[in-house]
Amino acid sequence: MSDAQVYHVPVLLKQSIDGLAIRPEGIYVDVTFGGGGHSREILKQLSGRGHLYSFDQDPDAEKNIMENEHFTFVRSNFRFLQNFMQYYGVEQVDGILADLGVSSHHFDDAGRGFSFRFEGLLDMRMNQRAGKTAADIVNEYPEEKLADIFYLYGELKNSRKLASLLVKSRAKQSIQTIGDFLDIVQPLFGREREKKELAKVFQALRIEVNQEMTALKEMLLAAISLLKPGGRLSVITYHSLEDRMVKNIMKTGNIEGKLRQDFFGRIETPFKLVNNKVIVPDEEELERNPRSRSAKLRIAEKIG
Repeated sequence: MSDAQVYHVPVLLKQSIDGLAIRPEGIYVDVTFGGGGHSREILKQLSGRGHLYSFDQDPDAEKNIMENEHFTFVRSNFRFLQNFMQYYGVEQVDGILADLGVSSHHFDDAGRGFSFRFEGLLDMRMNQRAGKTAADIVNEYPEEKLADIFYLYGELKNSRKLASLLVKSRAKQSIQTIGDFLDIVQPLFGREREKKELAKVFQALRIEVNQEMTALKEMLLAAISLLKPGGRLSVITYHSLEDRMVKNIMKTGNIEGKLRQDFFGRIETPFKLVNNKVIVPDEEELERNPRSRSAKLRIAEKIG
């Protein structure tokens, strides 16, 4: 198995690429390069003046870069999509693809701190060159802010209790490793639901560390102005917060999902849905890649 395959098994690969309705000479953006699986499929269909720009802020993803005259790798968070397209002199694109899942590589690398399965530093940064770590957050954030993060991003009912316990514990000793963290929070969860609840706790911290919701909002708003009329937006999400944001932007053109109507009562939106019903993995894909279980694909086309 290649390094790229180990890094990340692409989810809903055919469906998400088909959703772009690729034109061989079109300009496309893969905002989540990762192992390069989706990018490789896009490149197979490009020729002539066709070009793909792929974004990733993780230095590990750079190991998967391929040499191709139709390809440019952008070492950046996708929140800067608009800025970099301007930098490359690209005013509009034919399609944008996003696979918002965390790569298998991140969960399986003990040194990255994404998983409670390993001991290591409580890090969770996608870009390890900058920003606060998860340890910084649990040691520095006020109790109320911690509770909000666990409630909003992890949908944890005992978020306040969790935050209170962390604040009391850190007053005695700094929380630096996954082991330190688990020693404090694990007793709050019953053994039968422990793994599911811990996954939510780690998800909440990861989202805050990487400012994932803010970055997603900025990328989606940039997509509206960057896509040509008839251009496609193909997005794979993995949890309800992401999915709600993507669904809202596609249906209403804004993150909040506020319907705007013209004088005749017609809904004003920059998109029309390509798939009215969300696309999910079939049984074959679920068997091959259990991590795809929560994946949802939504596709929309920019209205001219």
